[in-house]
Amino acid sequence: MEYKITSHSEYETIELAQNFESEKFPNMVICLNGELGSGKTVFVKGIANALGINESITSPTFTIVKEYDGELPLYHFDVYRLDGNIQGIGLEEYFTKNGVVVIEWADTIKDFLPEERLDIKIKVVDENKRVLVITPHGSKYEELCEAVL
Repeated sequence: MEYKITSHSEYETIELAQNFESEKFPNMVICLNGELGSGKTVFVKGIANALGINESITSPTFTIVKEYDGELPLYHFDVYRLDGNIQGIGLEEYFTKNGVVVIEWADTIKDFLPEERLDIKIKVVDENKRVLVITPHGSKYEELCEAVL
């Protein structure tokens, strides 16, 4: 099953992310894809805000992962620069650290992603408008989508 949601602003994208966070569970994995400037990091800001994280959220392009303490830990990955080589970053360990894992550019490492996850592709329509194509993988993520969308 696939869901399509249209966001008309950064605020609406943040609000959607906060809705997903409201149904969070330990070891949740959200995989974000979309071109540069599509709103992937904006989505992460919404998750972080809802988790009670007050730090500034920026894409961890050069550090690969940023960890934040919140209601649940947030592990924010940007794997763009890895060219599909995840050796040495311990990605799989984060999937079982009882936090929320959000991965930007997840398509570049699709062979290493858990089977159960939430995929979100963000498509740019114009300066403000985005279409988010949301695909749940696994029953927990299907239930999450049913509760939020």
